[in-house]
Amino acid sequence: MEIFAWIAFGLVVGIAAKLLVPGRDPGGVIVTISLGVIGALIGGWVGRQIGFYQEREVAGFLMSVIGAVMVLVAYRYAAPRRRRVI
Repeated sequence: MEIFAWIAFGLVVGIAAKLLVPGRDPGGVIVTISLGVIGALIGGWVGRQIGFYQEREVAGFLMSVIGAVMVLVAYRYAAPRRRRVI
């Protein structure tokens, strides 16, 4: 059951990251969830290692969003761009 909570949390974090980073992204809903979960894991881990917060604190959401934004920006640079066919 915990995996579904991580997926739901990742979706929310991914949506928040897309709202904070405007522009077209090369990916759909599955990519959004994946980037959100990866960003949540990275941001949460970094925040706990630095000592910003403990587990299950509200600051974890903020660090997760920051992590997801960083993963989204990195994904945009790494993913090939689609060409528009007229």
